[in-house]
Amino acid sequence: MLRSVPLELAGDWGNMVPAAALHVLERMREACFDAVRLVSDDQPARLRVDEHPSGGPPAIWLHSNEADLAWIIVDIGERDWSRLAYQFGHELGHVTANSWRANAKPGGPCQWLEEAMVEAFSLRGLSLLADSWSRDPPFQDDSGFGAAVAVYRQNIVESYGKLAAEQGNTKDFSAWFRQHRAMLEARRGLSSFAQVASLSILTEYERAPSAMEALGALNRWPGRSTIPLEKYLYAWQASCRELRVATDLPLRLRTLLGLG
Repeated sequence: MLRSVPLELAGDWGNMVPAAALHVLERMREACFDAVRLVSDDQPARLRVDEHPSGGPPAIWLHSNEADLAWIIVDIGERDWSRLAYQFGHELGHVTANSWRANAKPGGPCQWLEEAMVEAFSLRGLSLLADSWSRDPPFQDDSGFGAAVAVYRQNIVESYGKLAAEQGNTKDFSAWFRQHRAMLEARRGLSSFAQVASLSILTEYERAPSAMEALGALNRWPGRSTIPLEKYLYAWQASCRELRVATDLPLRLRTLLGLG
């Protein structure tokens, strides 16, 4: 199960101590899955975290080399543990949402929604990591790292809040969605619009963490994110029912987006 499969490091970690990096990754995984039941019927048997200090964005390597391995690429500074936890949390969200195999190539028009959901997944995880690290640091005299994580997370949330104000998403999420839908569906990756959407989804996660188990029912249908949003949400509900998962999250998102 993804909650407990072995974690391994690859790539160029420079002078960083591997044991310290693994500590951060393990604690972030624990935080991300707090109060979340893992329901996917296609979870990897191993997780590899590959440091690529090249300036490129973090990603899932959709490889075909080892069928049971989910391969996460990060790009962090020397011992930048907050950034490592954040990037890992986002990509772990993609793995949770069944986007780790070679055939999981992302595409429109619904890629933005998965990006927003896994970004919220990481932001929630960072909050819980900050709390747990302050209370129970894994390293001696290191409780201060919890505060550093909290500040790192708050800076992200505040930057997204500023984007939301610029885009007109302060009170009516469905009106914002109607205004920006074309750009949301046209852009790839974690666009500025997906970043703003992640704040509304984060509120839903914090309100009902158990609803997050529906992430494990994502992308289990032909076409994955390339089908229209209305059909995507219906396919997600059907996938939830197949896995005997509550449909609260897709239904709530349908309401928030003004799709009935």
